[in-house]
Amino acid sequence: MKCPVTTLDNQQAGEIELNDAVFGLPVRKDILARVVDWQLAKRRAGTASTKTRGEINASTKKIYRQKGTGRARHGAKSANIFRGGGRAHGPRPRSFEYALPKKVRQLGLRTALSAKAAEGRLMVLDQARIDTLKTKDLRQRLDVLGLGSVLVVDGAQLDENFSLAARNIVGIDVLPQIGANVHDILRHDYLVLTKDAVEALEARLT
Repeated sequence: MKCPVTTLDNQQAGEIELNDAVFGLPVRKDILARVVDWQLAKRRAGTASTKTRGEINASTKKIYRQKGTGRARHGAKSANIFRGGGRAHGPRPRSFEYALPKKVRQLGLRTALSAKAAEGRLMVLDQARIDTLKTKDLRQRLDVLGLGSVLVVDGAQLDENFSLAARNIVGIDVLPQIGANVHDILRHDYLVLTKDAVEALEARLT
């Protein structure tokens, strides 16, 4: 399918042919959900930890005699039922990462790109480059384009001025094409690809 190419100054710069195998697939919500769950599981730190009764720094002296008190028998204050004692079955450091087939991951990315194209929330830029580092100048250009919450995906190398100017704008994220992912695409209202990014993504996903 054809898509118009726009410049940062909101001028038309021709058209580009988008590969239907990457940008024209039906939306598979089940695939998108699987890939997003996989991404979020991978980024979990897994550092939550509690101490068991064997790790508590407390005296192991028997707190009262075994019999004759009418109370339950106990040997130490580190038991989990006491205040300051260890925790039974608490969280321990672990990895939440799990494997997801490569074909499913690629299908998820193609589906996310297709979903933005189907919604009319995909824009192709001639190039994501500016001559100044000023955030104000970039914000004004994005406002003219009608872009608020947007993910900008460029080619292999990002323009330093563009990425530095964009990082102070809330809702704007800039990634190289190798970093394009389902979660970031879906959590932004708009997806902006440069022509270099389109070529790289089509080569990567077909």
